[in-house]
Amino acid sequence: MEQITDKEFNMIRDYIKKNYGISLGDEKKSLIYSRLRFVLIEKGFENFTQYYDYLISDKTGEASLVFIDKITTNHTFFMREVEHFYYFRDTVLPYLEETVKDKDIRIWCAASSSGEEPYTLQMIMNDYFKGKSGWNHELLATDISSNVLVKAVKGIYTNEQIKPLDENWKKNYFKKYDNNSVTVCDEIKSKVTYRKFNLMETKLPFKKPFDVIFCRNVMIYFDTETRKALVERMYDASKEGAYLFIGHSESLNNIGTRYKYVMPATYRKITKE
Repeated sequence: MEQITDKEFNMIRDYIKKNYGISLGDEKKSLIYSRLRFVLIEKGFENFTQYYDYLISDKTGEASLVFIDKITTNHTFFMREVEHFYYFRDTVLPYLEETVKDKDIRIWCAASSSGEEPYTLQMIMNDYFKGKSGWNHELLATDISSNVLVKAVKGIYTNEQIKPLDENWKKNYFKKYDNNSVTVCDEIKSKVTYRKFNLMETKLPFKKPFDVIFCRNVMIYFDTETRKALVERMYDASKEGAYLFIGHSESLNNIGTRYKYVMPATYRKITKE
């Protein structure tokens, strides 16, 4: 099989940008080749042009499903950027307990990957609302990759992966799966709903606004225009006073957002001073 040409790389790069918002620099050419070459071999294509024609003409959805699973990076771990979790526990939850009158808290993990983030948030909320009756704190977790969503739903992690977690959490919220791994307990799993979702959808399909959105370490792959459009959609899908958490390597400083800065990588929707 031939190497990917500049023309072929640009076609695939444009397809990724148009459909998934991900901007790839020229230096990613070899990465695209290495991640897709086995798909071409499996399908019997001689070059990337044949593969691209297949990708854009496939009506079953199978081609795009495999494609996005191959090109996306899903690196995460428990307690990543731990300051956010402490702030969520110590500041955000007390605020929500005081202001959410119907006791129905709405939280969205917009790039949930293999589940470490949503399960961590759910364990924090489970501890916080224990003994406080009537609170609904189920959580929506979405990702564009079907592969990582399957892993997240299973909720199986190695003993090494859960090492950063509090010992009480390990004892109360996980159970042994085999000698090297554990699984999240049903009490926590049942409060997280996983769905496949493309953040490039021009209209967010949610009936009720959110109190908190975690959209961390995904916008780093978007250009300024794409980030601004997504942030505006999340703003409109949030309640007054809602929080937005993004990755520490990301910033909203240069996109003219309506969100108000709170602390690094943390923002709020505040229209009433």
